Amino acid sequence: MLLQISQVLDQTSRRLMRDRLNVAQWVDGRATAGHQGARVKHNRQLAEHDPLSMELGGQVLAALERNALFISAVLPNRVYPPLFNRYEPGMSFGAHVDNAVRMMPGGAAKIRTDVSATLFLSEPEEYDGGELLIEDSYGPQSVKLRAGDMVVYPADSLHRVVPVTRGARVCCFFWVQSLVRDDKQRALLFEMDRAVQRLQVGGADASACLSLTNCYHNLLRQWSEC
Repeated sequence: MLLQISQVLDQTSRRLMRDRLNVAQWVDGRATAGHQGARVKHNRQLAEHDPLSMELGGQVLAALERNALFISAVLPNRVYPPLFNRYEPGMSFGAHVDNAVRMMPGGAAKIRTDVSATLFLSEPEEYDGGELLIEDSYGPQSVKLRAGDMVVYPADSLHRVVPVTRGARVCCFFWVQSLVRDDKQRALLFEMDRAVQRLQVGGADASACLSLTNCYHNLLRQWSEC
């Protein structure tokens, strides 16, 4: 399931974040790429252990915890600490698939990457090119969102970032291990959750809403891996 989530960060938060990132110390983005990705990755990013990266990543995590749509769609179990990248003219990231398993910072545990996420921090008019192209069941999807908006999609999707030709594309990116590994099961649960919410707002029969809510939680109980 590919889903766009609007305004994960409000205007004030993203403006302050961009001000900090404009004077950050960027390093070669291949530092966090796997063997396959390193051959086609040409960008810059904040080092994983850079204090600024950890501070701003914590702000993104706090925003995600408050975002009901993200929680409903992704059903997060563990979130890899958010990272930040920057594409300048001539930079791109060729077609690749994200690593299935990543070591959490500090080497204490591993995380299975079920969902990939890109949170845009640059306005689309600030740069040319830089579209995120994602292959999904409906064909290639081109994504270039407003600052503060985010796209989530299955981590096993083939995807790439087309070359930037003007300006700078700055984003936050991370991966999620979901409570529900299977993307189709997550999509069904998401649709059911949204439907129950619409019925409740529309004043539907309370007993019917309760029955559907019961079905939702029983399916989550059956499919979850926590």
